[in-house]
Amino acid sequence: MKNSSLTMRSEASVRSVPLVLAWRRPLAARLDQHPGAVFILPAVLVILAFSIFPLLASLYVSLTRLSFAEGGVELKFVGLDNYLKLLVGIDRTHFLGVTPGLTVASAIVLAVIYAGLGFLLVRYIRGPGRTAVGLVGRLLVAFVAGAFAWLLVSTLLTTGRPGTLVVTIIYVTVDVAVQYVLALGLALLVVQRLPGRRFFRVVFLLPMMITPVGVAYLFRMLTDTSKGPLYPLWNHFGLSDVSWVTNPWGARLAVMIGDIWQWTPFIFIVLLAALESVPEELLEAGVVDGANRWQLFKSITFPAILPATTTVVLIRIIEAFKIVDLPNVLTNGGPGTATESLTLHAYTIWRALDIGGSAAVAYMLVFVVTFVGISYVNLFRRRVAAMA
Repeated sequence: MKNSSLTMRSEASVRSVPLVLAWRRPLAARLDQHPGAVFILPAVLVILAFSIFPLLASLYVSLTRLSFAEGGVELKFVGLDNYLKLLVGIDRTHFLGVTPGLTVASAIVLAVIYAGLGFLLVRYIRGPGRTAVGLVGRLLVAFVAGAFAWLLVSTLLTTGRPGTLVVTIIYVTVDVAVQYVLALGLALLVVQRLPGRRFFRVVFLLPMMITPVGVAYLFRMLTDTSKGPLYPLWNHFGLSDVSWVTNPWGARLAVMIGDIWQWTPFIFIVLLAALESVPEELLEAGVVDGANRWQLFKSITFPAILPATTTVVLIRIIEAFKIVDLPNVLTNGGPGTATESLTLHAYTIWRALDIGGSAAVAYMLVFVVTFVGISYVNLFRRRVAAMA
């Protein structure tokens, strides 16, 4: 009996081995087909954990309010109160600014902007490639862009005062535009066969090697008209009693000049690499065909560097929204809140232990950057694909 039972168990185990192998073989075969994904997946999961968890945690914090309790502190869930406080509550003037009634000139400017948005929508509706999803997306973009336009016009072209959102948009728009123009001009100059061009390639990169805090302290000394290295120059022109930080636009200009000086080399080095990769044969063919310098740049050079241009500008837009060192060290956000960016706004109220409000400002910044980034990509994606 014992022998027969052992025989039955062995036969059953032998029959089960092929079943186990049959179950394991497809899984192993699938893993063998995607070895790259198998090796990369653990690292991706770790990166997602460190990226998504802080986002979710800060999102929860933005819906709470810090309060002191026995034995420590606690976060009380308040829903959307922190966001409503920024949009329609007590922090509205700090976040959005003071928006008085429109003047005749500001109303005309706003009407022109709305007419342009309407023209773009009508052109898309009448175009051949329209889709329902594309129409809904463009309506949403037009609505948000119209709201931004009203906020900018009502705070900048009237007697109003811009808030931290408008100040940040000013920084991003002016800084990135000027940085790109200067970087493109320097890159076009350096690719020419001029003596000493290698030396200037290194010199143009020096501002990027300095920390943002160092740049802020440098420009704080340069803009000090009462003392500092440029005091003889200010005194010669009768500006020794003039202070940059007492005038809102003077203080903003000082911050923007410092940011432009620091980050122009980043765009410069990317555009220089793109310009040096343009085939010489195309340029020589254009010269043979009788094209002048402007025609060569417009028809050959610029389309060739457009992919690099769109990428580097997108990176700088995202980074410019996070400006904090220069306004903090150079002007401390002043005068008042004239130079305070969104990131500095979040840091300021965080120091006042308004943790939920600080997280709400940070998430508003995330929403604005996401909207601007997606709109920018959709705007230039088809043009880049058409020129490629």
